[in-house]
Amino acid sequence: MLCTCAGALIGAIASTLVPTAVPTSHKISLPRLSFADLSAPVVEEQMPAADATWSDRVRAKLRSAMGLARTVTLRSGDTLTNVLVRTGLDKVTAFSVVDAIHAVYDPKKFRAGQELELSFDALDDQGASELQQINFEVGVGHSIMVSREADGTFTAKEVIADTHREFARLEGTIDSSLYDAAQEAGVPTDVLTDMVKLFSYDVDFQRDPQKGDQFAVMYERTVTDDGKPVQNMAIQYATMVLSGTALKFYAFRHDDGSYDFYNDKGEGIRKALLRTPVNGAVLTSGFGLRFHPILGYSRMHRGVDFGVPMGTPIMAAGDGIIEKRGLNGEYGNYIRIRHNADYATGYAHMSRFAPEFSVGSRVRQGQIIGYVGKTGMATGPHLHYEVMKNAAQVNPVNIKFPASQKLDGKLLTRFRATQSETDAKFAALGQAQKYATEKAPVAAGGGSN
Repeated sequence: MLCTCAGALIGAIASTLVPTAVPTSHKISLPRLSFADLSAPVVEEQMPAADATWSDRVRAKLRSAMGLARTVTLRSGDTLTNVLVRTGLDKVTAFSVVDAIHAVYDPKKFRAGQELELSFDALDDQGASELQQINFEVGVGHSIMVSREADGTFTAKEVIADTHREFARLEGTIDSSLYDAAQEAGVPTDVLTDMVKLFSYDVDFQRDPQKGDQFAVMYERTVTDDGKPVQNMAIQYATMVLSGTALKFYAFRHDDGSYDFYNDKGEGIRKALLRTPVNGAVLTSGFGLRFHPILGYSRMHRGVDFGVPMGTPIMAAGDGIIEKRGLNGEYGNYIRIRHNADYATGYAHMSRFAPEFSVGSRVRQGQIIGYVGKTGMATGPHLHYEVMKNAAQVNPVNIKFPASQKLDGKLLTRFRATQSETDAKFAALGQAQKYATEKAPVAAGGGSN
C-alpha cells in the first residue's frame, strides 16, 4: 500500500513544505514511513509550538494522501449519527462520538452544508482503519475536536483560535450605488450599515452620490492569526468624495470614555434629525403636489416616501418623546415623536410597533421604534416620513441642521492629535496594500533558488 501511494505522499509533503517557513534548525529528510509512525500522537510538549504545527500539517497531508482522512458534508435531513454511520462507522462508535460532542456542543445546531473532517489510523497494511479524530468549525476561529482516548472512548473539546486586533482599510469607486461599490470592495455588511448611518446626516443617498464618486473606510477588527475575520468593531475613519467635495469623519474619544464622530473641522456630525430613518431606502415619492394613486386625484404630499421591504426596521430620527402611537386614519399604524419645542417627526404605515415603547417613552436617535408595513391608505410597503416645524409639515430633504457639537480649546487640540494619528494609520494601510499588490506577481512566480 505504501508503494502505491509513494507519488501522492511526496506530492503531499511538497505541498506542505512549500508555503510553510520551516525553522532553520530542521534538517528535512524523508524518513522510512510505517503505519505506527502515522498513528503515533503528536507530543507537543517535546517540541516548540511552531515545530508542532509544522509536524501536524505534514501528518495531516500524509493521512489524506493515504486515504486516512475524509471530509463529509451534512445534507438536508441528516442526523450526525446517520452521517457517521454512512462513512462506515459502526453504530456503537457513532453513538459514542455523538455523546462526546453533546458535552461541549448541541448537535441539533448542525445545518445542511456543515463539514466534518474525519481522521483515521491505519491498523494494518490491508486497509483496515480506525476513527481517531473528528474536527468541525462552529464559527470563525471556533471549532470542536473529538479525539479517541487510549481506552477507546471519545472526548470532545472546544478549540479557540489565537486572535489579534488590526485595522482594515477598504475603498472603492461608485458606479451605480454605494451599496454595490462597497460590496465589490469587500466591505462587511455591518461596517457598511454603520458607514451609511454616519453619512446619513449629510448625504441624500438618492440624489448625492454620482458615478465616479469615491469612498473609503478604516475600521478595527479581530482576526485569527491565519487572517480569518472574527469580529468587526468600530469605524475609526470614513470618507466620501461627492462631486469633488470630500467629507471626512473621525472617531474621537471623550474624557468620559464615549466616542463620537467629527468632521475635519472638529464639528460633530450628529445632527438634530436623520435625513433617512430606514436603511437601504429608495425615495419613491417626494414632498409636494402629486397624483394620489388610491384617491385618483392630485393633492399635497406633506412628507416623503421611502420604498423598503416589509418589516424593515424604522429608526427614531432624533432624541425625543413619543407623543402619539397607534392607528391614525389613512396613516395606518403611526408614531409621532416630539424632539423639542420646534420639531417633531411622524412615521406612517408601520406593520407593527417596537413593543418596548409607548406614548410618553423617551427614545434616542437611531433606536428602532417600529417596522415598515402598508397599513392605512397604502398601495405597498413603504415608510411615509414627515418632519414638522412649529406644527407644519416641511420638506425633510431641504432642512439644514447645525452640528451637534463643535470642539474648541483643549478638546480641539486633542482632536487634532487624534486626527493626525488616524490619517497616518490610514496612509500606512494604503501603502501596505500598494506594496502587497506590487509584490504579488513576484511571489506568484515563485522566485529562484
